[in-house]
Amino acid sequence: MTSIATTTTTAIPMLMTTSKAPARTRRRAAVRAGAIKQVPPQPIGGQEAMTESEAAALYRLMTWLSPSFPVGAFSYSSGIEWAVEAGDIGDAASLRDWLASMLADGPGFCDGVFLAHAHRAASSRDSAGLRDIAELAAAFVPSRERQLETSAQGRAFIDIARAAWNCDGLDQMISHCDGTIVYSVAVGLVSAAHAISLAPTMHAFFHALTSNWISAGARLVPLGQTDSQRVLALLEPAVVSTAKRALMASLDDLGSATFRADLAGMRHETQYTRLFRS
Repeated sequence: MTSIATTTTTAIPMLMTTSKAPARTRRRAAVRAGAIKQVPPQPIGGQEAMTESEAAALYRLMTWLSPSFPVGAFSYSSGIEWAVEAGDIGDAASLRDWLASMLADGPGFCDGVFLAHAHRAASSRDSAGLRDIAELAAAFVPSRERQLETSAQGRAFIDIARAAWNCDGLDQMISHCDGTIVYSVAVGLVSAAHAISLAPTMHAFFHALTSNWISAGARLVPLGQTDSQRVLALLEPAVVSTAKRALMASLDDLGSATFRADLAGMRHETQYTRLFRS
């Protein structure tokens, strides 16, 4: 009896000791047995991390389409100056309505189509197609001042890109255009040369275009900073929908129906007092 009791008492502590083996020992044993799969280390930032190429693309788009990028966008109003003088634009609401039309039915949409097709032609090294798109875009303007605005900004964008952001193949793509390169084509061409995706390029371009129009309106109406940001916020749906249409459009879909805005650009040429070049 004593022997049996002693054996039983001794066995219990031994079982308890085994069950309380160090966790590290148990994990090692389980891994050796194939019971636990090792999880690979996560990149810094986890699922929200960006690749180096994605980070570089974002950095370049934010730089190229920033108001501080020296293409001279601040000196152009796209005819908004005459629209304010004529009374078509007099407050934040009328500015918002005017710009929504310019985005969806006027030069905004057309510029987006040219950007998309220039980007695709440059990405596929279609030199003939790129040249045709550049020629069509340069001719697709309703007034002399609009031609000045888009060609001067395009030339400045190309010059600065070559000087500070050159890359393999960029000079060759530029040479294929053989003439005037308007702003939207310049942005599409350079972003393609840097292997930056079309969709983010398109949205960044429209944000820059809309912000410049609002900046001109804010100085001309004038508007305060808060009202200007309200207009930008209200135009977000128009920007998103116009970008989507432009990405899917063919060159046959090009067209404008903003006759009043086109007339504003023409009449601005002879406006008596002016702050802007167009």
